[in-house]
Amino acid sequence: MKKVIAVSAHPFRDWCPPGRVFGIQAGALATRLKRIGVKSVTIGLSGGLDSTLCLLVAVEAFRRLRLPKGGIRVYTMPGFGTTRRTKGNAGLLCEGLGLKLETIDITKSCLQHFKDIGHDPGKHDVTFENAQARMRTLILMDKANQTGGIVLGTGDMSEIALGWCTYNGDHMSMFGVNAGVPKTTVRDVCRWWAESANGGARMRKAAAAVLDILDTPVSPELLPAKKGKIAQKTEERIGPYELHDFFIWRALVCGERRRAMRAAAKRAFRGVYGEDEIDRWLEVFCRRLVTQAFKRNCAPDGIKVFPAYFGPEDWHIPSDMAYAGDIPCSRKRS
Repeated sequence: MKKVIAVSAHPFRDWCPPGRVFGIQAGALATRLKRIGVKSVTIGLSGGLDSTLCLLVAVEAFRRLRLPKGGIRVYTMPGFGTTRRTKGNAGLLCEGLGLKLETIDITKSCLQHFKDIGHDPGKHDVTFENAQARMRTLILMDKANQTGGIVLGTGDMSEIALGWCTYNGDHMSMFGVNAGVPKTTVRDVCRWWAESANGGARMRKAAAAVLDILDTPVSPELLPAKKGKIAQKTEERIGPYELHDFFIWRALVCGERRRAMRAAAKRAFRGVYGEDEIDRWLEVFCRRLVTQAFKRNCAPDGIKVFPAYFGPEDWHIPSDMAYAGDIPCSRKRS
């Protein structure tokens, strides 16, 4: 009888516990700030998972460097799809952490921009969405210039793999704090932080905000809300991050191609996802991993946490590689 080898559905979780991941991120950010002589960082806080983790890491890095928390400049930039829930959680988190949160509404500037380029604001297409992401990045970059600081990128490894970001929008920063951390690990680290936080009523408020953020659907919130609820749900568009993060590990760390990845996923997620569902999202992963390489190949510096990473010395493919139904073998830049 052929022996069936068990396959972990959550290899990133098995490799490194969340507290250790958080420590690596904070240590790397502290090192970067010390080396470049910068004592101010700028963060766009959406009330979502990625920017939450970025902020928590920044607070820890400043603590290690014994820098005043006033150097952490935090901005919430509500747009057409921002909900009260996410904006409220951003406020509660900053209040709990003892940070000032500044609000810069982008709706007026985006409407002016639509007028300038001749775009109908009632047409909720990719231009409508991406203009908001780019407007936010413009604001953050200029705010960082005002304080002599750097913009911290919040995008995670899963989004980078799939190219699920706006080119020269949230795609761009001066240091990608979450670039080496997949979405499922972002969840794990945020939950670990919330469950281990201590320090009185204020910290409990911050922890409660993080827990509610964990329960909020992942969304870029670029399309108008429906009855006050989030209209866009990322995983309905591109598939479960649980699967995509598994595919990332099998492709980057194990060096597998599509056929082997499919077989491994069938074993790891037996009873969780059907074969048709695995095939559907594996196609999305493989196609986007290849066609969105141009975004990764000009991305900012980030932090390598796990054995493989989309960095200058790690896994990469040419930006103009043709997609033929599979991904290339894992390889490093020569």
